[in-house]
Amino acid sequence: MHFPELPLDDTAETFVSFHFEDVSFDLPDQKKLVEWLLAIAEEENKPVFDLTFVFTSDEYLRQINMEHLQHDYYTDVITFPYAQEAIHGDIFISSDRVADNAEAHGVSFLNELCRVMAHGLLHLAGYGDKTPEEIRTMRAKEDHYLGAIGY
Repeated sequence: MHFPELPLDDTAETFVSFHFEDVSFDLPDQKKLVEWLLAIAEEENKPVFDLTFVFTSDEYLRQINMEHLQHDYYTDVITFPYAQEAIHGDIFISSDRVADNAEAHGVSFLNELCRVMAHGLLHLAGYGDKTPEEIRTMRAKEDHYLGAIGY
């Protein structure tokens, strides 16, 4: 895969945005979320160029999963990276999966949403979750960063 060259000097602007496709819910304190996400990227030594979160339903995300990854199943998050040297990508999140996972794990919706947001950002930072070791690393990092947001 070929990634474009990005302007990573001090003149580069940082963009973090949140969009809702076919769902609606309250996303509290977006400024706090953006600061938290930028702090994660900084701790991971990755500059942020453009980070877009798109919140969807199960069916919407399943369609993306089938069309782009040829996977016919529900998932909580799909990440599309556009660069290797910086955080530049789209993260699609199913709020239906987040709600179900929050209930299953006995945590709040916001806590689970933050976990999935961190998970997607960590993918953009270069972390995988295919092997048992990668999964352990990903979970440890998610837990670490969740402690910083306090939800």
